[in-house]
Amino acid sequence: MSKEKFQTSVGGQALIEGIMMRGPSALSVAVRTPTGEIDIDTKPVKQHKWAKLPVLRGIFAFIDSLITGYQCLMRSAEISMTEEEKEEEKTRFERWAEKHLGDKTTNFMMYLSAVLGGVLAIALFMVLPTVITGFIARFVELGVFKAVVEGVSKIVLFVLYLYAVSRMETIHRVFQYHGAEHKTIATYEAKEELTVENVRHNSRFHPRCGTSFLIFVLLISIIIFSFVPWTSTFGRVGLKLLCLPLVMGLSYELIKFAGRHNNAFTRAVSAPGLWLQRLTTAEPTDDMIEVAIAAVQEVLPHEGEDDRW
Repeated sequence: MSKEKFQTSVGGQALIEGIMMRGPSALSVAVRTPTGEIDIDTKPVKQHKWAKLPVLRGIFAFIDSLITGYQCLMRSAEISMTEEEKEEEKTRFERWAEKHLGDKTTNFMMYLSAVLGGVLAIALFMVLPTVITGFIARFVELGVFKAVVEGVSKIVLFVLYLYAVSRMETIHRVFQYHGAEHKTIATYEAKEELTVENVRHNSRFHPRCGTSFLIFVLLISIIIFSFVPWTSTFGRVGLKLLCLPLVMGLSYELIKFAGRHNNAFTRAVSAPGLWLQRLTTAEPTDDMIEVAIAAVQEVLPHEGEDDRW
């Protein structure tokens, strides 16, 4: 069997006790149920006109992936938990929402979580680094190095955040499924048969990963934000928010370029993301690999070459 690798548009996301895989024309969600079975749901993927617009497609793709990813995450939580666990996990606020909103509770909680998650991300990785840099600048003359200090603060906070969440048992299992997703895609890219044995020996690190995308966002934001004036802490944060779509668009183009090419430049720009995947992925168990295989088989084209970038 040929071991030649090819670049593929198949990608995925780790879920709660499951994996979402997305191929050229289909998306599937495979989740391990409390009874040990694998629940699989597959639906077609729409081809949007914006997918051919450089930079702009990165903005739309990011928003689309957030919405789709959160919907799949909620589905995996619903399937993987028993009724007793669901009741135990509900907060007083969720019970209040169910009482007053009824069938609209799920959508309400989804949008609320997305908003709160966005606010937390902005606070941690946009506001706090600027505040830290402004505080240091009161005692040390930073001059042109102000943006560098802000960028380093942002990266340190990001790494510490990933390390902290990786210590949580539930998140660690999600990261194991993340590893299973990467190893399964690597097996497919190597044109090997999708078996547990073959998947197990492949790498859990992949250059076209969400972790790598976030690193690209951080690094490109450091460059672009270095041109943003320091009028005030919150004035700078506001200008950075306005520049964020451009940052996301350029990051998307860079990760697509790195996924299509294998040379000294792409290996260098991919290295930080691959290193950080030591925190965001973990070696999966065989039953997790089975879920990943079940998910990816639903979205593969009939001919592997049809999937070449």
